[in-house]
Amino acid sequence: MADVFDDEVEGEPTISIKDYLEAVEEEELEADLVLGGDEGKECTYSKGYMKRQAIFSCLTCTPDGNAGVCTACSLSCHEGHEIALMPACYFKDYYLLSYLIELHWLLNALTIPSIVELWTKRNFRCDCGNSKFGEFFCKLLASKDVENPNNVYNHNFKGTYCTCDLPYPNPDAEEQEEMIQCCICEDWFHEEHIGLQSSDKIPRDESGEPLYEDFICQGCAMVCSFLSYYPQTISTPDLSSSEKEKAVLEIDPPVISSGKLENEICSLDTNIGNDNSDTVSAEAKPDVKVNECTEVAGASTKCIIGTDLTENPPTIDKSKPMFLTKNWRESLCRCEKCFDFYAQKGIGFLVDKEDSIAEYEKMAKLKRNENLQKQEGVEQNFLNNLGHVAKMEILSGIADMKNEFCSFLQSNDPSKPITTADVQQVFENLAKKRKREL
Repeated sequence: MADVFDDEVEGEPTISIKDYLEAVEEEELEADLVLGGDEGKECTYSKGYMKRQAIFSCLTCTPDGNAGVCTACSLSCHEGHEIALMPACYFKDYYLLSYLIELHWLLNALTIPSIVELWTKRNFRCDCGNSKFGEFFCKLLASKDVENPNNVYNHNFKGTYCTCDLPYPNPDAEEQEEMIQCCICEDWFHEEHIGLQSSDKIPRDESGEPLYEDFICQGCAMVCSFLSYYPQTISTPDLSSSEKEKAVLEIDPPVISSGKLENEICSLDTNIGNDNSDTVSAEAKPDVKVNECTEVAGASTKCIIGTDLTENPPTIDKSKPMFLTKNWRESLCRCEKCFDFYAQKGIGFLVDKEDSIAEYEKMAKLKRNENLQKQEGVEQNFLNNLGHVAKMEILSGIADMKNEFCSFLQSNDPSKPITTADVQQVFENLAKKRKREL
């Protein structure tokens, strides 16, 4: 460990200890968000088809890319199989298990990736060790069904993405492009391949942060054309309007008052993110009055959009990608007929709150806080079980180290990097203090 705190090498970037600690904390949080709070100790197979979980594809074991494994199995059963990072996305710069990946690189000099990091998949059950793996058995849970027939696989499991079907990272690209994931098919797309017109732009604010919560790709937009029956408030504005792009677009669930939606949000004047060529035809557009709208949270007896989608589907001239604002799913109609329509189209998950990435990350943060509290509890129990003398020695040592580092940081320029000599001096001062006390 002597070279861990080597002095900066001339020409190489350095980082202050404050920035380093913040970066470590951020990476750990991002990893926890992607893992959904899963500590990776137990195979998730026994939980059945989970609504959403982190999934990996091991091309060493299943080169056809027709199987996925959970976090625990990726670490325990496929340890040593090289890891490929998932595409960066517009929502966050996720680097799942980046600290573990770095450790693998350092210890095993990994160069050829074969474990594909898929971020999360919905309604998926761990395949590790089933018939697709030949003679390979899961180390954590050997007894599994031959296959998981309800699992859905796409070309991402082979390590390729987008309509261009290229890998990520792309070995032929000088610079890796960020990608964006469709919330319906869960494939990842390059910005230049999502079907935008030359005048269109992905809606972001001045700092580059997205002004939308979910993206629906051009291929899935046709299946979701029924969204054209909803008010423009659930979509980002006209992509070609630079003034509207600057607007902060967040909506709250409709407020119910005497069986009516306030602010008359059931108006159907516009189509989501589309220009005039994509508007719903006059024949398909229902005649809806505000008083026909009912509560959207939970089951309802009347239809918000006032039409049977199975009998009166919207028609559009062409499909375009959609960018939808925060809480847009909560505005979807939950009447019986619309529920049947969602089921027929295979998109019933849209009205399941637990399916959204936002809810997944929310639960991940709760689990992370619970785990941190448990860890603090274990440390506290350890101290409580010690004798008085031993306890005071440990607490005194911690206090001395804290004070020494605080003194060092206060006397140093915080913008300067920490060198080996600085660290050695801190511990020498601590050692001298302990000797004086003995």
